[in-house]
Amino acid sequence: MTLKLPLLPGLAAMAAALVLPLAPAAVAQSSLQLETVSAGLSYPWSVAFLPDKGYLVTERDGTVKHIDPSGRQSEVGGAPEVFAQGQGGLLDIALSPDFASDRTVFLTYSQGSPAGAGTSLFRARLSNAFEGGFVLEDGQTIFSGNNKSYGGRHFGSRLAFAPDGTLFMTVGERGDGERAQDTSDHAGSVLRLTRDGQPAPGNPFIGRDDAKPEIWSYGHRNPQSAAIHPETGVLWTVEHGARGGDEINIPEAGKNYGWPVISYGRHYSGSKIGEGTSKDGMEQPIHYWDPSIAPSGMAFVTSDLYPEWKGDLLVGALAGQHLARVDLQDGKVVGEEKLLTDLGERIRDVRQGPDGYIYVLTDSDDGRLLRLKP
Repeated sequence: MTLKLPLLPGLAAMAAALVLPLAPAAVAQSSLQLETVSAGLSYPWSVAFLPDKGYLVTERDGTVKHIDPSGRQSEVGGAPEVFAQGQGGLLDIALSPDFASDRTVFLTYSQGSPAGAGTSLFRARLSNAFEGGFVLEDGQTIFSGNNKSYGGRHFGSRLAFAPDGTLFMTVGERGDGERAQDTSDHAGSVLRLTRDGQPAPGNPFIGRDDAKPEIWSYGHRNPQSAAIHPETGVLWTVEHGARGGDEINIPEAGKNYGWPVISYGRHYSGSKIGEGTSKDGMEQPIHYWDPSIAPSGMAFVTSDLYPEWKGDLLVGALAGQHLARVDLQDGKVVGEEKLLTDLGERIRDVRQGPDGYIYVLTDSDDGRLLRLKP
């Protein structure tokens, strides 16, 4: 079996891609016990882990659920009003790095307006549990992207806290690829924000009249995965391609990741996208999928519970209905394994919990939070 692997950024001038043998995947972890933590979730999108071993889960229709360690669900009050249409709704959730002391929760969501819907960031404080359950208090939308458009396509959106405490937020291009090349438009970009929703100091476009100061990188399509590499501390993202061309990128400040000028996929009609697979001034992905797996959610494995997977990347697959284990060595992709193929479920999110176990969310009207036990 072979897999096309694109060259690392900076080598695009030498060649567009190599065809390399796909290394055999480790199989020692192939036997997994799936444990249902909680079922009956309505199109769950993201999960965060609470210090008391409970969970917060977002549902696309705008509901935040608290799940206690026994799997019992209750609705959390105070969530923002969302534009729940198509791919839009309540999206990612992340706890403040200082959650133990400040109880702050961040949510991304599609926010409606007369000009159409865009991707926004909401911040609130999670109350301590009381008789009526948890509530998000003092909630406010602290950032609203100008990627507004009508329809329900391509909002992104994932959150990842950098080691310096700033917050990365991915934003979809709303189905209009040309917007991803316009730095005055948040569409199709990775943003870097303070915890107040302001442009983070040191962002590459601060002070420019032709660019939004929140933008970190641009030329992305619909990035629905983001995570900080546990060793390097840098951001990795995974984004949807069209018909093929899903990409893993390591977004760098001010750089252009090519959509829709370059891509390793094709339009859904089968026609060519843009100018090909490479162009000067545009970055190459470190890995791509063709055909598309429709990626959503990602996590690096650091847990001793999965020794053969340590250092690897897990990516949820929606259309692919599996969990992709991407074998990494020295920051390069050397192999891939499809996990949970017998489950027959769209995987929306994947996280490594503080207990060391891997958790996944299945994307359906009877979605489940599952724990993977080796």
